[in-house]
Amino acid sequence: MTVRRTRAAAVVAALIGAAACSAPSSGTGSGGAADSVVIGVASEPDTLSPLLGYGKDGNSKIFDGLLALDADMELRPALASSLPQVGDGGLTYTYTLRDGVKFSDGEPLTSADVVFTYRTILDEKTNNTSRSELDAIKEVRADSDDKVVFTLKYPYAPFAGRTVLPIVPEHIAGGQNPNTGSFNTEPVGTGPYVLTGWRKGEKLTFKANPGYWGGAPRVKKVTMAIVKDDDVRATRLRSGDLDGAVLPPNLAATFKGDKAKTTYAAKSYDFRAVTLPQENKVTGDRAIRQALDAAVNREAMVDKILDGAGHPAYGPLPVDDPWFAGGIERPHDLAKAQRVLDRAGWKAGDGGIRAKDGLRASFTLLYPSGDKVRQDHALAYASDAKKAGIEVKVESATWEVIEPRMGNDAVLAGFGSSGDPDFGLHTLLHSSLAGDGFNNMARYDNPAVDKALDTGRRGQDTTTRKTAYETLQRELVEDPGYTFLTHIDHVYVLADRWEGLTTQVEPHEHGFASGPWWNLQDWRPKK
Repeated sequence: MTVRRTRAAAVVAALIGAAACSAPSSGTGSGGAADSVVIGVASEPDTLSPLLGYGKDGNSKIFDGLLALDADMELRPALASSLPQVGDGGLTYTYTLRDGVKFSDGEPLTSADVVFTYRTILDEKTNNTSRSELDAIKEVRADSDDKVVFTLKYPYAPFAGRTVLPIVPEHIAGGQNPNTGSFNTEPVGTGPYVLTGWRKGEKLTFKANPGYWGGAPRVKKVTMAIVKDDDVRATRLRSGDLDGAVLPPNLAATFKGDKAKTTYAAKSYDFRAVTLPQENKVTGDRAIRQALDAAVNREAMVDKILDGAGHPAYGPLPVDDPWFAGGIERPHDLAKAQRVLDRAGWKAGDGGIRAKDGLRASFTLLYPSGDKVRQDHALAYASDAKKAGIEVKVESATWEVIEPRMGNDAVLAGFGSSGDPDFGLHTLLHSSLAGDGFNNMARYDNPAVDKALDTGRRGQDTTTRKTAYETLQRELVEDPGYTFLTHIDHVYVLADRWEGLTTQVEPHEHGFASGPWWNLQDWRPKK
């Protein structure tokens, strides 16, 4: 059966290198036991330390934030006893900690741990590429053992949503280098589960935290099997080697007749797009970027690649998001693409590929090897582009190979953050972050977009902010730094042995902490 899909108003997220697929014997399903589960995911984190970005959007199994997001993407208290008190015209946020919370090593949580976490992330010596998300913080201090006060540089309307960030214990992490310390692979948190083992590229194992402040989980053992290849993941799920897995829609559809399994479809802000670096002589030409935007057949990608589990992407926000700029939807229009190129002086040449001043309209498009969905998007994109006279040479590579080439070569990338539009758009588009790791991968530089992002980030009035983000989205149509392709629904298949499962609206990052197992600590074995 298929669980009903819902959309609630809701990391750029950093792209994570996928791990090599594990052998079928590296993990076995729970054999029908409802107190343990083995889940197949496509990738693993580089680190398990929130100081370096792990779990920054919530849903970590090991840690908790001051606040958390519920099934409807509404903020609720977690380590804080209540939602924050906001004062001084939106410049101060005061949190009171929940009584009796302990880390899994038995030490109590105090405000000093909260202060340490945020100050360490804000320290430029810490290699956290998401630091700009906390730009509004001027100071964080402890008023007492159970009270923390954030003072902001400017009123930042969605600040409370940033405090889902996990809190780490100062008594352990404080004595280590946050970039290289053992805490990165041996974490201790307040969350519902405790890490018991991590075999890189193969699996991570967890046990229930019996002292969890929210109550001891009924699922006592969790294994996250790292299986990069989609087909292998589906095969292992079918054989019973896995209890659940994240799957592309076409593979998930093969389980429709299996009455012992349930399919879950989660709406998401996750989109696929092609980065078009402005430093590249071909993709740096606005006419090329505009032509590609018109030539791409988004509807066909949704139908043929996603099997209908998604929507065309006309920008970074989904069409049903309340912040979406109505009227920017645009059809596949090959004739328009050809007119744009003609006017810009790109003339048809050998093999139908256009050229201008001796430069062929040709560039390389990279996608991460083993990712079938991205491969299919890349090939369809290249096919559409060729009809307009633009040659796109598709190559697969590991992220280690892709990363140093991102400044000049296009990449079939994935992005999307749930929550306030500032959460995803600033890191995707602001020129100050061009070339900062996986932030602004296209090296996009547009003063009007920067101004809109700054207004959206600092504005308190909803109407002013909405106008700014609408301006931004319309500017992206005229001056695209990316070709936005599809927004993707995330699909999961899981053995039907538990109750209490649901899905949230998800960011780009999914599978490991998101999916129907986002609230694993609340699952109940079926009677």
